[in-house]
Amino acid sequence: MASTIPETAASAPAKKPGPAVASSPGFYDWLAEQDVSLALTTYQAGRLLLIGRKPGGGLRAHERRLEHCQGLWTDGQALWASSKAILWRFENDLAEGAMTARGATRRFVPREGRVTGEIDIHDIGMGDVGEGAARPIFINAAFNCLATISDHSSFRALWRPPFISALVGEDRCHLNGLAMDEDRPAFVTAVSRSDVADGWRERRRDGGVIVDMASGEIVASGLSMPHSPRLHDGRLWLLNSGTGEFGWVDQASGRFEPVAFCPGYARGLAFVGPYAVIGLSRPRSDATFHGLELQDRLEAKDALPRCGLIVVDLETGRVVEWLRFEGIIEELYDVALLAGVAQAEAVGFVGEDIRRLVTVEA
Repeated sequence: MASTIPETAASAPAKKPGPAVASSPGFYDWLAEQDVSLALTTYQAGRLLLIGRKPGGGLRAHERRLEHCQGLWTDGQALWASSKAILWRFENDLAEGAMTARGATRRFVPREGRVTGEIDIHDIGMGDVGEGAARPIFINAAFNCLATISDHSSFRALWRPPFISALVGEDRCHLNGLAMDEDRPAFVTAVSRSDVADGWRERRRDGGVIVDMASGEIVASGLSMPHSPRLHDGRLWLLNSGTGEFGWVDQASGRFEPVAFCPGYARGLAFVGPYAVIGLSRPRSDATFHGLELQDRLEAKDALPRCGLIVVDLETGRVVEWLRFEGIIEELYDVALLAGVAQAEAVGFVGEDIRRLVTVEA
């Protein structure tokens, strides 16, 4: 199955061909069986992507431009996504049972933009930060800390790893991943324990760690560019991106247990039932990805790195479905699931849609 994503984001001076999408024959049916659709971010191509099912059959890929889009969180009604200097909040404005002309049952409207400056927001969660209502909690990679929004400043720092000596705008350890335990931030991943500016780049192959935020202790070490830690069914899962492995961590021993090989640089992880949905990227040609074990393993398997998604059976480790991007999209960052939603849309920042979209609170 293949299609081309239309140019839906306004403000482009000239329309360019959208990225091509191909999927395994059973991907549409798998989405229907699980009753989910997908939200993805790609900072390299600057897009928020929504992948769902058309009412008459076939996949629909809907996009909106969002510069350097990385972190993503949604509960199906609200959606938060980071851009280069702004953290955006979208809200669904469709009532239960309503749908758009294209059959979407969620329409995410931009309602708030928090100007953070360029702090390199990565994973986003939602939880209690001591202010009553839940607030976005995010990885601030530039300042090596966990942070939340502020009404008066770019951000409010909540926590930093014990090996980081100061809150400064230097990406020292490349803090990137956040595992939430319901509304509580529980674990983070970092590429290294470096405490000097840009020091993580020398430790990409084996310097990665997972930190228990409550204790500050290192849960696992010796990892290669770990990303996307997640708690699911009593286990701490993550992507050991530099080796191309998806697996879980035995917290008692600190041992990483691989479950499946990922044929690409893995970032973005979500779960539905007995399945994991994993984002894949084609490694860049620059020094960030060069020299990783992933490159050696792909060559040994006579495979090229892919950009897209794989669906992994947690029991067998087998890839049961896949989706692939070609063209302008080469990297993904985050993946989120919209439960009970066949397809979703988002309203762009300029153009007829947002000018005419005026609603009144009852």
